[in-house]
Amino acid sequence: MAYTPYSHHKVGAALLCKDGTVFKGCNIENAGYTPTNCAERTAVFKAVSEGKKDFEAIAIVGGMDNLKSLPLCAPCGVCRQVLREFVAPENFKVLLAEVEDVSNVSAINETGVKIKTMTLSELLPLGFGPENLVL
Repeated sequence: MAYTPYSHHKVGAALLCKDGTVFKGCNIENAGYTPTNCAERTAVFKAVSEGKKDFEAIAIVGGMDNLKSLPLCAPCGVCRQVLREFVAPENFKVLLAEVEDVSNVSAINETGVKIKTMTLSELLPLGFGPENLVL
């Protein structure tokens, strides 16, 4: 579902809420560049706009158009910071998918996908969160 006419780098994210609800997101580019939104933030913003703020994990996959495989695609720094706003970084899981062969996506099974699981604190060490804004 990504809209990527400029970079041709499509990313998808699935954000798992603690109640089992899943919010999907994709990256959406803009000719002005700065209004572009990443898949991870799209998923978070959709969830928050629906009243959900308790998140357990996010799964991310992405890569360039016309690739035969998809390498690991980690969230950018801005997305890491947005996630940090809502989660305990040492407990929140980030699942990064690597797809060996995307020629028949509907037939992909466990053997065609490798998952690297990390915590947000591993991706954003010494992250800045709400507790740093002591009033």
